[in-house]
Amino acid sequence: MSQPSRIEILGEPEDRFDEILTPEALAFLARLHDRFAGRRTGLLAERARRAAALAAGDTLDFRPETRAVREDRSWRVAGAGPGLHDRRVEITGPPERRMTVNALNSGAKVWLADFEDATSPTWHNLVTGQLNLVDAIDRRIDETTPEGKRYVIGNDPATIVVRPRGWHLDEHHLLVGGRPAIGALVDFGLYLFHCGRPQIAAGSGAYFYLPKLENHLEARLWNDVFTYAQAELGIPHGTVRATVLIETITAAFEMDEILYELREHAAGLNAGRWDYLFSLIKSFAGHGPRFVLPDRATLTMTQPFLRAYTDLLVRTCHRRGAHAIGGMAAAVPQRDPAADEAARTKVRADKEREAGDGFDGSWVAHPGLVATCRTAFDAVLGERPHQLDRSREDVEVTAADLLGVQRLTAGLPTEQGLHANVAVALRYLTAWLGGVGAVAVFGLMEDVATAEIARCQIWQWQHHCTRLTGGSLATPDLVRRLIDRERAALLAEGSDPALVAAAVRVLTDTALGAELPAFLTPDAYARHLVRTTAPVS
Repeated sequence: MSQPSRIEILGEPEDRFDEILTPEALAFLARLHDRFAGRRTGLLAERARRAAALAAGDTLDFRPETRAVREDRSWRVAGAGPGLHDRRVEITGPPERRMTVNALNSGAKVWLADFEDATSPTWHNLVTGQLNLVDAIDRRIDETTPEGKRYVIGNDPATIVVRPRGWHLDEHHLLVGGRPAIGALVDFGLYLFHCGRPQIAAGSGAYFYLPKLENHLEARLWNDVFTYAQAELGIPHGTVRATVLIETITAAFEMDEILYELREHAAGLNAGRWDYLFSLIKSFAGHGPRFVLPDRATLTMTQPFLRAYTDLLVRTCHRRGAHAIGGMAAAVPQRDPAADEAARTKVRADKEREAGDGFDGSWVAHPGLVATCRTAFDAVLGERPHQLDRSREDVEVTAADLLGVQRLTAGLPTEQGLHANVAVALRYLTAWLGGVGAVAVFGLMEDVATAEIARCQIWQWQHHCTRLTGGSLATPDLVRRLIDRERAALLAEGSDPALVAAAVRVLTDTALGAELPAFLTPDAYARHLVRTTAPVS
């Protein structure tokens, strides 16, 4: 047998980092990379090939070669593990220390500890996030702020589900065999190594949300990672449970196949609405004006093409014994009573729709909205933990339904919508570059997904010189004027000039170039967030 690859730490050390980056944990990461890095490289190449085909005019349909999987009604997934049977409210957020306590004590059934879209991937954030999870499971978080506020985990905490980074993201602070580590394997591997057995001993399990999958072969890779990792660590096979975010347009055509590949470890699917819109816009950005979408604020889940996506998700999950988890309520409580009630009314209507459509639970981004979501699902579920018995056999969804953006009930894009996209993207990027990954902007909790929608719409509208409501045209010059206006506003608000300048460069590079980059984060991360003890090319 060949020797395992050498793993090197380039990130700067901090207090207690050695508790996470132990020789044994690093050796485990090296074994994961040796076994699976090559397959990941091949799958990313296939992503690029398929994206180029879509850009050249290809369309999407359900795969004929996997028809037998879709039509076979006999197979089922493993389903919920201990602590996952009732998921009526899930709260999301980065694994920062105080967020860890607030989320676990929020009254939600599940906390999605997010190393992906809600975390700025600084070395500090990633390693301290792992430390906070270890301390939470060991009940070692008990601190009081100088103002006298105490943070301690209560007696009935939420079940932890960790979201590692997507397959496309590297980790430059670790090298494996001289190459940057794979962010997904780092986040997954460190959590499973340190927390898998303690979670099982506590009567729970090692649970994960899998982001950004584009097809069933990427799900197959995750399943093989789970199988290998459990055997390596002596964890019983099938103890790991995964919920997959259906947040790419290509994955929407392979829901059955994704569950089938993960069936020994699958717990459910989630309707990742913001990334789904980002994926749709990105995938068909070059197809001309017929795929131009209006302002993000008008793209509610009542739009026909989005209802087709969520109805298909519920039907697919319940046929297979999997939970169907609804989308994010991004609103945050407001100081103004009228604005707060208006926000809660929208959230309440959204959650009532999801519960009525058959979802088993849904997401909120703020502890203050847990009760609103719970009330909507309590009204439908009562004492039942879920509604898997609701099969939604009434649902029939075609490829034309999923791609039917021409049947929108919203109007044209607006200059206000373009301005809002610029404002949200710049404010979010300024915070992200400063190490903060979940940011309240204009009453909504924004993360990478919403920043991606904003910059993709900017690119699409100016690329096609889209006519806006009122008659003006979306042009690069108009976008640059709006960027200048928002830059001035951020500086007047006291934002760090260096961070604002970097945010402007990132937005300009990813929203005004001749080509639309697949993601804004990889290059921005490598240029601005990597701090190592050795040079990174």
